Amino acid sequence: MHIEKIHLRNYRNYETLTLDFSSKINVFIGENAQGKTNLLEAIYFMAIGKSFRTSKDGDLIEIEKEGSFVKLLLLKNNGREKRIEIGLDRLKNKKCKINGVPLDRVSELLGTLNVVIFSPEDLQIIKQGPSQRRDFIDGDLSQITPKYHHILGQYQKILKQRNQALKIKQFRSVDLDPWNAQLVQYGTEIILYRREFIKGLSILTRLMHRKITREKENLKLIYESSIPIEKEENASDITKRFLKNLRELEEEEVKRGVTLLGPHRDDLEFEINGKNVKKFGSQGQQRTTVLSLKMAELELMKKETGEYPVLLLDDVMSELDENRQQDLLQSLKNIQTFITSTSLESMGNIEEMNLYEVREGKIKILKKSVS
Repeated sequence: MHIEKIHLRNYRNYETLTLDFSSKINVFIGENAQGKTNLLEAIYFMAIGKSFRTSKDGDLIEIEKEGSFVKLLLLKNNGREKRIEIGLDRLKNKKCKINGVPLDRVSELLGTLNVVIFSPEDLQIIKQGPSQRRDFIDGDLSQITPKYHHILGQYQKILKQRNQALKIKQFRSVDLDPWNAQLVQYGTEIILYRREFIKGLSILTRLMHRKITREKENLKLIYESSIPIEKEENASDITKRFLKNLRELEEEEVKRGVTLLGPHRDDLEFEINGKNVKKFGSQGQQRTTVLSLKMAELELMKKETGEYPVLLLDDVMSELDENRQQDLLQSLKNIQTFITSTSLESMGNIEEMNLYEVREGKIKILKKSVS
């Protein structure tokens, strides 16, 4: 798949903008705070229905404007065109359409345009707590399998209700069985999806990392479930163990007023040559781990959906040494890629690319490829 065109109106610092893109590499050069990342954010927004930088949709509307509008034309590998439109206003209304047909829910966008984003903030996947790593897993799975997004939403709703019931139970009798049954049902499905996802991603990440490090390092991904389960346990086994452990923890959960067990407590661990990357990895190893992870994401999405996703590289080339830069660029020949940078020095020798200059919310085409 590749994006053919995008149109922005009153989006961030773009009053109005219409751009055609190369199906291969598109590079946006400019100083900081000129609008480069805003453009990548708009593409991500059309795929996911939300920003990767803010949870407030109002931040996406140009200052002193009442609303914003984004339209994107996507060409799938089967030759079909998809026209995605999203309109926002200050009253927090969000209207989405695909090929002119209004969507009942924003989540119905998922799976239409798939994206992988790599930005300096992605180092937080390694450095920060489990919630960042769960968000990474959930984001990818929601694109690959939109049904997962629905299951996750149901789980989170039941979890919130169960936590409220636990607080009430501190003062009076409450039967937790109805919440336990639903939490276990949706939680088991989430665990199975995540386990299969990590299994496939781990193989690809290990291969990517060995290539990037010239066979010097072995990278391993480990899915750490809060429920002690064996690798080959099936849904029935996990359900029984989940329910049993919930009942065993009930007294402690009531005391603390929170659910202590379930996929909302799970984590993902990264090891290089048997050592935890978060605790013992150098800055360079952490960067390379994330790069390997992102390259594996591309291949896994291709395997699961039949198409490469669109890749967004937001100011990351300068974070990589020259060898890593060239390895990355060489691997992007079949993937539509959008790169932001403050200079061309880190771009190497890219022949087929569109080159744009970004200045104060205006974009000028400096070079256009034939693709």
